Amino acid sequence: VKSDSWGRSAGSGHLSGDTSKKEAPAEEFDIDLEAPETEKAAVAIQSQFRKFQKKKNEDKS
Repeated sequence: VKSDSWGRSAGSGHLSGDTSKKEAPAEEFDIDLEAPETEKAAVAIQSQFRKFQKKKNEDKS
């Protein structure tokens, strides 16, 4: 088993040797990614995130 530079085993998604936390099973999502409503929602979320990032970067300056 190979480990990356943070000690994680390839594909494990958690630190090797950390047995206190169990991974939750993957949730199943039934979302139609081709639906126009889904695309509109994605665009709205991306727009708000870009505004957030722009404001965050302006505050740093």
